[in-house]
Amino acid sequence: MTTSMLLLVALLLAASAFVFGRQRSVALAKPLGGQRHLDSLPFYYGALTALWCGVPALMLLSLWIMFDDVIIRQVLINALPMDVQALPATDLSLVLNTISNIAETGSAGLQPEPYVVEAAERLRALHGINQMAMTVGVISVALITALFAWQRIGVKLQARIKVEKAFKNGLLVCASIAIFTTAGIVLSVLFESIRFFQSVPITEFLFGLEWSPQMAIRADQVGGSGAFGAVPLFAGTVLISVLAMLIAVPAGLMAAIYLSEYASPKVRSTVKPMLEVLAGVPTVVYGFFAALTVAPFIRDSGGLLGLDVSSESALAAGLVMGVMIIPFVSSLSDDVINAVPQSLRDGSYGLGATQSETIKQVVIPAALPGIVGGVLLAVSRAIGETMIVVMAAGLAAHLTANPLESVTTVTVQIVTLLVGDQEFNSPKTLSAFALGLMLFLVTLVLNYVALHVVKRYREQYE
Repeated sequence: MTTSMLLLVALLLAASAFVFGRQRSVALAKPLGGQRHLDSLPFYYGALTALWCGVPALMLLSLWIMFDDVIIRQVLINALPMDVQALPATDLSLVLNTISNIAETGSAGLQPEPYVVEAAERLRALHGINQMAMTVGVISVALITALFAWQRIGVKLQARIKVEKAFKNGLLVCASIAIFTTAGIVLSVLFESIRFFQSVPITEFLFGLEWSPQMAIRADQVGGSGAFGAVPLFAGTVLISVLAMLIAVPAGLMAAIYLSEYASPKVRSTVKPMLEVLAGVPTVVYGFFAALTVAPFIRDSGGLLGLDVSSESALAAGLVMGVMIIPFVSSLSDDVINAVPQSLRDGSYGLGATQSETIKQVVIPAALPGIVGGVLLAVSRAIGETMIVVMAAGLAAHLTANPLESVTTVTVQIVTLLVGDQEFNSPKTLSAFALGLMLFLVTLVLNYVALHVVKRYREQYE
């Protein structure tokens, strides 16, 4: 039985266990005068039986899938001749791949060694035994645990409490997975960054003014020593992000104020969905728009004014990125402004303030924590954008504050360094993890600052 079919059988057994568990609770309560004599509703007895049937079986299936290939591989290696077992890891892996291919497709057109053919037959037999054992084991565990839960059903069994506790533990496991995943990402980036800083001084990385991570083949090749100064990347990231925020924050905030305070319900219901459509446009479309329309327009306009504008400029990328980020600011700000209690507005009007004064002096300060959160989300979105920068601003790491020149960002360089087959033992590849670590730290600092701003104004207005 295949794994997908076995999973379906386990789910069907759990559904059947639910039905039988519920029926047993109803049957036990019937002689006593009905369901009111049960400690819990019949649904909870069925759910408890289904959990006892499905959870252990699915756990066994997951563990089996995780470790069966490792065990079969080790058994297969132990059955190979000693001289083959003594081969280097790469050669042994090639032999095992050959055995696996022959076991799956047969030896037609090949002339393998006799021990390879024998190992392929053994591998097919091991796979068959493994599949049969997994099927029997999972179904047996499901039936045994379901029978155990079914026999324990009684009118005094606190099924509801046990089911709710099981779901609570399931939610805890889901939350723990998210936490452990985040910790794993941070630790993996940190360890690889430490390996990078063992080859390149951290001072050179943080304060170097030249970024040329390519490793030359010849000693006399240009850039043969490599340069890992990340200042141009940080400067390019900040430049494009600032340009984008100069577009997104005023436009998004003004749009939110208009839609929430001035627009009629009909206008609001029409304009807001149209504005939020911008958030669903793929970034590659924005990149094409920036590269084919905005960048040539800026270059030609700058030429008419006598300015030297690069064909790939930070200004083009920043403008288009700002348009893309407008919905993030406007939508969140609009929701937060609408959440401000009407009593604050009424109190301001009662004191003689105009609508404009009420918005500036009451509504915006009261909604400022949420607005800060929206702006922070927009900043993070701008820092992490890659496609628009690749297509509109280029890949050249120039240290400049001129928005008319081409620049690059941290995320673009990370993608560039990790594209294709890479060996994770060279400073060039490991530098991508160091850039990722710096990006993580910058985002962490932004979150810390934003939390303090939010806390300050919440204490003032709540």
